[in-house]
Amino acid sequence: MNFVAALDQGTTSTRCVIVNSTGEVVASAQYEHEQIMPRKGWVEHDPLEIWTNARRAIFAAMAEGDISPGAVTSLGITNQRETAVVWDKATGRPIYNAIVWQDTRTSGMFEPANKWQRTTGLLANSYPAGPKIAWILDHVDGARERAEAGELLAGTIDTWLLWNLTGGARVPADGEHRALHVTDVTNASRTLLMDLRSLQWDEELCQEIGVPLGILPEIRPSIGDFGRIYSRGFLPTLPISGVLGDQQAALFGQACFKEGDAKNTYGTGLFLLLNTGLEPKFSEHGLLTTVAYQQDGQPPVYALEGSVAVGGSLIQWLRDQLGIIPDAASSETIAAKDNGGVYIVPAFSGLFAPRWRADARGVIVGLTRFADRHHIARAALEATCFQTREVVEAMVADADIDVTHLRVDGGMTDNNLLMQMQADLLGTTVVRPEEIETTALGAAFAAGVGAGVWADTAEVATLVHSDQRWEPDMAAAERDALYAEWNKAVTRTLDWEG
Repeated sequence: MNFVAALDQGTTSTRCVIVNSTGEVVASAQYEHEQIMPRKGWVEHDPLEIWTNARRAIFAAMAEGDISPGAVTSLGITNQRETAVVWDKATGRPIYNAIVWQDTRTSGMFEPANKWQRTTGLLANSYPAGPKIAWILDHVDGARERAEAGELLAGTIDTWLLWNLTGGARVPADGEHRALHVTDVTNASRTLLMDLRSLQWDEELCQEIGVPLGILPEIRPSIGDFGRIYSRGFLPTLPISGVLGDQQAALFGQACFKEGDAKNTYGTGLFLLLNTGLEPKFSEHGLLTTVAYQQDGQPPVYALEGSVAVGGSLIQWLRDQLGIIPDAASSETIAAKDNGGVYIVPAFSGLFAPRWRADARGVIVGLTRFADRHHIARAALEATCFQTREVVEAMVADADIDVTHLRVDGGMTDNNLLMQMQADLLGTTVVRPEEIETTALGAAFAAGVGAGVWADTAEVATLVHSDQRWEPDMAAAERDALYAEWNKAVTRTLDWEG
């Protein structure tokens, strides 16, 4: 049997999963890494720790599954997007910690926020990787001069892993093999430096943001040739044939291959993507435009994306800060049958898509002596559903596409009550797959297509099976009335921070 490995480098951990030819996960291993927070709003990772954990995870997963290197056909990579690394080309050592996607130090560097949206699909806020690279070059002594001299390389986490996997600084200078300094189109589309139509670095943008073209990686299709692992015995010499940013990998793992297919990943936050086909659609309603995936020799597929800051972290807050529930799973059993007039807007760090209000802060409104922890638990679950609804409505307005069903994944989808509430408050069928951690699965599927394990996306779609479906069971008038009250609550969150 053929196996495909996938390296899933996330915000808190790095894991490797191994998938067989029927799409079943047969082995996995995972290692957490340190969260470095030197100042308020700053979040960093040690790239060398991530690289070490990537090697460990590959070894451990193969050992757990008792799988020999020769049985693994290919490796896929998926990664936390928008996290930036700059390193010394000769030594392979980072000149600064990786600046993580959550980090806010580059907020406000460029105004107005939408100045490059029609070129890049992104807003010039704190998320894209390009300004983070520029920040490192401007704040590490001599870094900009070294970059101009060709001594440094830069990229997102996929690029850092690919460069190291294909040899890094270990490759002899006079050898035929060379380490690959490459990225894929999905990760490049999250830098604020790539033109969405040409799929190349935009020279004018790079100059304006302050990133020398020479330190950026070559951009390649998501499914195709990313070299081979360069090994002297410590790793199998696998070909690498698929690379995707994490949310695009989840879209791929959910087999959202048709225009109008949409998925929502319910994790710490909520991450919605809508497949919009072969033409980029630029948002008028607070969404981002991104590359969904591209297969070598084929045109790219695009998506609209809406990211919500608080999803599962609201349930954690009920547990850890308020003590309303003993564990996350209890939100399903404790929640009342209705919210008792209570609404929560979890704008702990502002409101993200589609509103983008950094001045907002969280509120609980509608409290009376009647309200209790059961109503608050219900209101927290409803807040997740309402936030999803407003992103889906923005997608429908921008793309002029009906979302007839929403595919869901991530840890929160274990909550069956939440999934029924989502169907009710969205008015759309909700579908959960058998494998809810679809990010790593998507990277494996992409690599498998690239290596010929599966012929194409149509064959991949046959491997993705639904576990459960929820149909709306609420009158439209009732859902709209609840949503209107929640929107009223949103107005109470605004103008709290200057």
